[in-house]
Amino acid sequence: MNNYDVIKKARAAGRNTLTEAESKNILKEYGVPVVEEAAVFSVDAAVAAAERIGYPVVLKGLGARLTHKTEKGLVHLNLQDHEQVLAAAVIIVKGAGEDLAGFLVQPMVAGKREFVAGLFCDPLFGPVVMFGLGGIFTEALGDAMFRVAPISDGQAGMMLDELRSRALLGPFRGEERARRQQLIQTITGLSRLGMEQPEITEVDINPLLIRPDGSVCAVDALIVLGERPAAAAGRPPVKTEHIARIFHPHAVAFIGASGQPGKWGHLLLTDLVTGGYEGEIYLVNAKGQDIAGRKVYPSIAAIPGKVDLGVVTLPAAQVRELIPKFKAKGIKYVLLISSGFSELGEEGRELERGLVKAAAAAGIVILGPNTMGIINPHRKLYCTGTPVWPRAGSIGLVAQSGNLGTQLLAFAEREGIGIRAFSGSGNEAMITIEDYMYSFETDDLTKTVVLYIESIKDGRRFFNAARRVAKKKPVIVLKGGRTAAGNRAAASHTGAMASNIKIFNAACRQTGVVIAEQPMDLLDLSAAFSSLPLPQGKRVAMLTLGGGWGVVATDLCVESGLEVPHLTDDVMAEIDKILPPYWSRSNPVDLVGQFDSALSLRVLETLVKWDQCDAVIHLGAVGRAYFVSNMVKAVATADPNFPKEFLTLGQEREAAGETAFYEKSAKLMEKYGKPILGVILLEDENTKTVTDVPGSPYKG
Repeated sequence: MNNYDVIKKARAAGRNTLTEAESKNILKEYGVPVVEEAAVFSVDAAVAAAERIGYPVVLKGLGARLTHKTEKGLVHLNLQDHEQVLAAAVIIVKGAGEDLAGFLVQPMVAGKREFVAGLFCDPLFGPVVMFGLGGIFTEALGDAMFRVAPISDGQAGMMLDELRSRALLGPFRGEERARRQQLIQTITGLSRLGMEQPEITEVDINPLLIRPDGSVCAVDALIVLGERPAAAAGRPPVKTEHIARIFHPHAVAFIGASGQPGKWGHLLLTDLVTGGYEGEIYLVNAKGQDIAGRKVYPSIAAIPGKVDLGVVTLPAAQVRELIPKFKAKGIKYVLLISSGFSELGEEGRELERGLVKAAAAAGIVILGPNTMGIINPHRKLYCTGTPVWPRAGSIGLVAQSGNLGTQLLAFAEREGIGIRAFSGSGNEAMITIEDYMYSFETDDLTKTVVLYIESIKDGRRFFNAARRVAKKKPVIVLKGGRTAAGNRAAASHTGAMASNIKIFNAACRQTGVVIAEQPMDLLDLSAAFSSLPLPQGKRVAMLTLGGGWGVVATDLCVESGLEVPHLTDDVMAEIDKILPPYWSRSNPVDLVGQFDSALSLRVLETLVKWDQCDAVIHLGAVGRAYFVSNMVKAVATADPNFPKEFLTLGQEREAAGETAFYEKSAKLMEKYGKPILGVILLEDENTKTVTDVPGSPYKG
């Protein structure tokens, strides 16, 4: 009987679970190594099977309803002879009652290491495979990895390598290393099963035992049948060209323009004008009075020219009636600032659904609602309620939070980090995070994608978009709603529940998306990715002004999965010519208190050109301005007659040394294609995350 027939027969009988024997037969077909066993249907047959298999054996009750056999006393281990098998069978018959369909007879499998593997169906992402530490520590330690199906051999291997308990997969207390290919085969087999058998909703393999010889064996297994969770209805994709036109309007009309400072209808206008927007601006207000010296039109129809983008700040209840007016005027794109839609609950969701239906029928694309606005510095389009005007650059930024978007934009402006485009995506009634990702994928000006996400509407589409985009350019994500309380806040904020964070993080790791843990991480990562070349591997070389920093940095690198290789003889010989003989002679390279920036630069270049490293970190090579300033202050205070020109010269030399360090770092990155990252000794009021270097594509 094939897998389809087994499942069909079980469903016809009204069963939602397969027996252990049926479950293992299906898993075996998908490459999962299962224990050799005999399914029998009488006590005498159980004894005969035990004699054939050879003692010691395990005897289990078999039946579709017997899903928690150990707790019910239906599993008997280490039976040594036929008398013990008979005695165990009697107990099982009595304990299982009418639910007993037969017996399973298995050899007693030895092994000190237990793992667990399984499959379940996530409402957003679909089939998800789990692998983790089993036995009594499964729930206590929660050491499990997840991946969204389909899963490649390489991704399955990463799951094994990411376990905190991965040492148990190596040689352990006299037992051989676990057979890695069998474990990978188990994970990918579950993945294929999840993709090919839609009637299977859950698989539980516990324990997955590692034998003393390293072989892998599924000792117990359960397959659950049923209807998979229905995925939320995804939004129809919005074409990339439509999104591009929203961010490149030749004429903008503000519907709900206001002359009162602080109101959205005034903030958006003043920010757009201040940013230098060069297109036509039309103001619409039923009162018709002039605003900021500009003519105000009483209606959309009264606007004399063509309009590409309508910016709406009217109350939610008044928005739908604008759709036929937009259609009549030929306005195909709407930036809907107004709140009062799905973020307020079912009544708001219904209002939003009606608006989207009307807009789609009219051929109109809405960005929002409940958005803080958009920015495209390349067109001097600064249409947000926040007075920030970051310069044009290469970071594509989307935030499902207005406040966080404001913080990101202010940081970018202060640090001189260029923005390709920004959108406060709001409730994403029509344009979703996935639509933005596909747009950034094909946009040549976008080099880095930065996202703040509280919820996603279509997990599969997000997964596919992330996988495609991350292959071409860095994608950095900060996920809001990682806890139960955070989920509730996200629902009230954006009108949709956030996905399970473990599954979301697994999808990100699987697709190559970089996960930020907090807002400042997102800012720092975006600055780094937009300013530095990408490393080609995970080997890191370091130079440090002090040994302690090097120790801490080494620990952090190793804990993050990076490698800190030993210096080769040729590199040590080169550094011997630069530093005193008592230098550390190891990676990290301790500068042994040498404050001369010229020496630091020579060591830096030696490490950058080293073929055994992919990135260089310098710790404290710059950032002494604070100390020099205080030293000058101390000297001047203690000795008022000390020549001031010498003190000034010291400060100037320090500043010049740091400038030279940044310039040389940029040139080295350009020459060798390796990133150079720095930890400043001490920040002052002039410190920036990145420092411009004229004439270089990279920043110090």
